[in-house]
Amino acid sequence: MNNIAINKYRTIDCGSLRLTDVGKQHTLAGFVDTIRKLGGITFVVLRDFYGKTQVILPENFSIELNKEDVISVSGKVRERSSKNPNMPTGDIELVAEKIEILGKCENVLPFEIKSSQDVNEDLRLKYRYLDLRADYNKEMLKLRSDLMLYVRNFMNELGFIEVQTPILTASSPEGARDFLVPSRLNPGKFYALPQAPQQFKQLLMTSGVDKYFQIAPCFRDEDARADRSPTEFYQIDMEMAFATQEDVFKVMESLYASIFEKFAGKRPQTPFARLTYEEAMRDYCSDKPDLRNPLKVADVTEIFANSEFNAFKSNTIKAIKANCGDYGRKFYDSLTEFLKGREAKGLAYVHVNNNLEFETGISKFISEQEKQKLAKLLKFKANDTIFFVADKKDKVIKFADVLRQELGKRLKLIDENAYNFVWIVDFPFFELDDDGKIAFSHNPFSLPQADIEEVKKDPLNAKAYQYDLVINGYESLSGAVRNHKPDLMVELFKLAGYDKQVVENKFPALYNAFSYGAPPHCGSGAGFDRLMMLLTHNEFIRDVIAFPMNKNGCDPLTNAPNTVDDKLLKDVHIKIIKD
Repeated sequence: MNNIAINKYRTIDCGSLRLTDVGKQHTLAGFVDTIRKLGGITFVVLRDFYGKTQVILPENFSIELNKEDVISVSGKVRERSSKNPNMPTGDIELVAEKIEILGKCENVLPFEIKSSQDVNEDLRLKYRYLDLRADYNKEMLKLRSDLMLYVRNFMNELGFIEVQTPILTASSPEGARDFLVPSRLNPGKFYALPQAPQQFKQLLMTSGVDKYFQIAPCFRDEDARADRSPTEFYQIDMEMAFATQEDVFKVMESLYASIFEKFAGKRPQTPFARLTYEEAMRDYCSDKPDLRNPLKVADVTEIFANSEFNAFKSNTIKAIKANCGDYGRKFYDSLTEFLKGREAKGLAYVHVNNNLEFETGISKFISEQEKQKLAKLLKFKANDTIFFVADKKDKVIKFADVLRQELGKRLKLIDENAYNFVWIVDFPFFELDDDGKIAFSHNPFSLPQADIEEVKKDPLNAKAYQYDLVINGYESLSGAVRNHKPDLMVELFKLAGYDKQVVENKFPALYNAFSYGAPPHCGSGAGFDRLMMLLTHNEFIRDVIAFPMNKNGCDPLTNAPNTVDDKLLKDVHIKIIKD
């Protein structure tokens, strides 16, 4: 039995009665799940957070009940004549002697609770309190609570202490867009909601805290994706002093291995596999490859340097070899349309017959010499198909990644019940932004792998001690060895176009703290919601959050964001200027 409050409303929960309770008097409380009449007898299934029990209303029982009424019912437990093996309480039923309606469901339900997953998103979120009554959502909430407690206990056992960092902080020039909060007491100035506890956890290291963690709320004004909330999310945040990248890997591998063993019944082998950023982009055209998919990408640009095929001329060309067996023309046409729907110009391919000759597709445009080079590189065999995408370099990388993922799905190459873990390491420190200027590629507070003079000589080839943990194609953790030297920080920010004054003004606490002596430190932030997605095999992150926003960053339940009174705006020195 669950540890519930025993009082006038209930003496036991709806999921605990068994044959050993036959003959006992009990009181249950919950929601009316189903109502079924048979002759003069009414069968009611009563549901609470812990389970369901069938309640019998005898022929002489006079009461009007609706589905989702909240009731308290007292009676005697008896053995069911027709047992239900699909219910833990399916061997018994409660014969009602007294029923009290605690909360009447007076409105017509906007959807069936049991099938709320099939309902339009906005309708579902508008009535989220009804949606959460469904069994699968209650299981999600319970798992989320259990997982959060498990993480806390695990990190505590390793000597980490949990520290709550501020929710109102200063805006940062890096990363995603901030959510800004105007200050009433400081006219014209704004707080920002933290994108992550980055600066504060580093300040804790300078304060002498040795091992910090927090299940931290983070806020980013981003567009929604299936695996990303558009407003807020939680992450397992950690930092360690006097530590190296390998120390972080050891801690997080032990945490993830333990979590997946307990909650998924599958303990991954440690240490996890590793790929450098360059290897990941070369072989998979992605820095978060799903390695359950065995397909790899090859660059064949040089092979077709002199090709007369118009689509290949002056373009970067990527190839993927896959065994497609005897799939017909519709399969290839469908793939082509799929890629075009993602802004690709098209898809070229050749099929390898039993004589290892190319046929169909663009076979007539491939010379014998080009074929021999492809054979050496791709090692194709009979019934293989070689797919080609060609475009400018940045675009073709995106299209090759999308094609690889789609082929993995359509060819059923991915074990949906498997988990694959891989560290992506050695990220580039800098990249070129849309204006062709040097910008931080990942995290401005990271430590470069070379000394500053080497970095200055060739910033775009500088590597950082930065790392991601990728699980089944999802970036599940991101972290770095931190730069704890203020002079080095200034030099690195200069390369990205920020002078010393920007560093001092935007990161005053961190910059000044480091000048008082700081230990080497490193850490990571691991997505708690994405971890829940993986454990529950959910496709959408909203399904593992109690009260999520919709794809437009709006909450149909509370109508957030909404307008506010002019008086409130005046208090915070804000004036709305309408177009």
